[in-house]
Amino acid sequence: MITANSRLRLTVEDFDFIIRVLAVKESDRITLENLLTDEALRNEILDHDLLAKAILESPERLVISPQLMFYVLCRHVMRHTGASSRDVADFVASLLDTFTRTTRIYQAGQGLYTSYLSDMMLALSRASGHEAFLLRSHMANYSLFVSGMFVENLERRKERGAPDVSYYENVGGMNYSVAADCRDAQRYHLSSIYEELARSFHEVRVALNDLAARILFVDSPSLPIIMA
Repeated sequence: MITANSRLRLTVEDFDFIIRVLAVKESDRITLENLLTDEALRNEILDHDLLAKAILESPERLVISPQLMFYVLCRHVMRHTGASSRDVADFVASLLDTFTRTTRIYQAGQGLYTSYLSDMMLALSRASGHEAFLLRSHMANYSLFVSGMFVENLERRKERGAPDVSYYENVGGMNYSVAADCRDAQRYHLSSIYEELARSFHEVRVALNDLAARILFVDSPSLPIIMA
């Protein structure tokens, strides 16, 4: 289950990177104790534009975790959208981290592995309760990932009769909206996150298009692209 936990999984290397980037002079120095013990300060620090700049403009591979990279960059491109909360950026960062590194993008429910929304919809027609919640969550997450990170790929596929980006926006927004009302959404602290994403799916999708254009994703006719 994808949840908003990117900030909880920061590493020692992440904290070292943050300190090095932001401690321009000694009087500005941030201590590890500050980052570990002061959540409000840590949240403000992670919003700093210098962190996004350092990640985007680094000439070499950074020794930081995917969760830090995605959280900082998601906050950077999403702060002025309708889904501007830190929790939503944290959730989307976890989504990108999960889908770019594992085969979980294909796991739509218990025992169901597919890359087709039509298969997920068919499975949903036979599901109820927790399984239906998992399917709706996955359909929404899948739609956001594909339309956000691979919009040019979708445009090329549309020329061959495949659904266009508006189809993914409709499927994603609708399923976030329905899933937000499920009891399981409250259990996983996802209700407000799903509600924000349902209301602002288009804005978030466009923000992720911007992000995809800035980072090293190589678009391909085959979905998804898995980061090394």
